[in-house]
Amino acid sequence: PEGVTPFSLTNFGELRGYFGIPAEGPVPDDIARKLVHGYRACVSYMDAQVGRVLAAVEKLGLADDTVVMLWGDHGWKLGEHGSWCKHTNFEIDTRAPLIVRAPGRQTPGRRTSALVEFVDMYPTLCDLCGISTPSHLEGTSFAPLLSDSNGAWKTAAFSQYPRRRVMGYTVKTARYRYTEWQDKRGGGVRARELYDHREDAAENVNVAEHRAYADVVARMSVVL
Repeated sequence: PEGVTPFSLTNFGELRGYFGIPAEGPVPDDIARKLVHGYRACVSYMDAQVGRVLAAVEKLGLADDTVVMLWGDHGWKLGEHGSWCKHTNFEIDTRAPLIVRAPGRQTPGRRTSALVEFVDMYPTLCDLCGISTPSHLEGTSFAPLLSDSNGAWKTAAFSQYPRRRVMGYTVKTARYRYTEWQDKRGGGVRARELYDHREDAAENVNVAEHRAYADVVARMSVVL
């Protein structure tokens, strides 16, 4: 991406450890096509397994009192930004799948753009199952979104991923994704990233140093 920081991307060492992947440089087109094919096949296969589980729940007569939550622990790059795998603070790495099936919902099958986080999953399951929520939990139940997918919700979600001597702290809002790379030894902010998803959904231009976004950077830093 234009204006990317020295900490933003990786050399995707996770992929380079596999057979047939070059030790350095870009992934050749033929290998890239095979990798994308394999990833999509994996998703298709898992979709079929979820179908088997849900069919068994129905067959056993448990559908009316069973909550199903399907999630992934991270996103994945398939050549985006000239990179592969995960291990970054870009949206494509930190945005994960999340599908919930719960009995008694008024609007099943709806999608929502509301911001939810992994820490919200535990209290949501407690809420849906009628279990009291432990006081130490940091998350918020998103069960109300299963009935009103467009309801008012949290305004920011947070994530982080490190490099050797810095930690990348990120805040995501409805429009922006902002990251501060902070020195782990207390040396302050080493670099910043800001992506305007209204203008640049693929995060191809870091506008953190653009004068027109100075106020946005200041506001997002406060939120973070």
